[in-house]
Amino acid sequence: MQGIVERVTYHAEDSGYTVARLKVAGERDLITIIGRFPDIHAGQTLRLTGYWRDHPKYGRQFQVVHAQETKPATLTGLEKYLGSGLIKGIGPVTARRIVAHFGLETLDIIEQSCSRLIEVPGIAQKRVAKIEKAWAAQKAMKDVMIFLRGHGVSTTSAVKIYKQYGDQSIDIVSRNPYQLATDIYGIGFVTADTVARNIGIASDSAFRYQAGILHVLQQAGEDWHCFLSERKLTESVVKQLALPESPVDPTCIGELIVQMGEGKELITQPGYGDLVDQRICYAPAFITLSRPWLRGSPLLSTRRLPSTFSHACSAGSIGILRNWASPSRKSSAMQSNWPLPRACWC
Repeated sequence: MQGIVERVTYHAEDSGYTVARLKVAGERDLITIIGRFPDIHAGQTLRLTGYWRDHPKYGRQFQVVHAQETKPATLTGLEKYLGSGLIKGIGPVTARRIVAHFGLETLDIIEQSCSRLIEVPGIAQKRVAKIEKAWAAQKAMKDVMIFLRGHGVSTTSAVKIYKQYGDQSIDIVSRNPYQLATDIYGIGFVTADTVARNIGIASDSAFRYQAGILHVLQQAGEDWHCFLSERKLTESVVKQLALPESPVDPTCIGELIVQMGEGKELITQPGYGDLVDQRICYAPAFITLSRPWLRGSPLLSTRRLPSTFSHACSAGSIGILRNWASPSRKSSAMQSNWPLPRACWC
């Protein structure tokens, strides 16, 4: 389906979620479209693929799966496109003047010879510079979106990536796509790994192995395990990251764990109890998250936390620990030998 955006009813800057009204040739009424767009403005001509659905309250809607912008084909469409606020420095009146002067060649002139806008009555050199800068920014964003979509990134994730990195998105993602899993909420290792393979990052890349190590620790935290022994961590990483054509060398993972520990990318400590002959590994975020709740408690007043509590560090266990170590429970817990929360027995 192809049409012109008549108006944007709702657009979320963070996620790109959009509700808009589309004017389609041959259709008497405007069509409601729902989807995720990094940027959308009235006057844009869009070629859409997706499916129809019936909303119980709002009726028939077109759910957009993929959208491609095309150049407006009419003078009216050009005026609406340029005057929609898409380009800083061009409002409805200025858009009308530009289109009247250059006709259907307007967008080509702006893209290739923007300095010629000085020919339009009422446009000074200062405004030409402003328009040229705004147009370049729009083009950069579109280039980023095309790059990301071409490497298997969903529109939702692409919006988040661009919001985080801006015009440097292509450079950062090309260099180390696994940084996405660290920097952007909602993008995990699996998505980053898919992007990496599409870009051509080697399956035995140190970037991949390091991200995989943190991913396995994060998964363990979600299962209420606040740390893993170095042996267990190595085994899990080897198992999860192995590909049919590319097995993972356990020795390499062990060396990386040591390097990451030295660089404080993960926390390693001597084991205790059944793990006295091994080192134990935490994700740094678990330690950081736990300290505000644990610090100040008489139970945990020493500079070095007692081993049983120092391992209760997953985000999921913080609320339990705060409740367990509340003033009303401290003395009774000590006297009755209550068991520690399950999260502590990692």
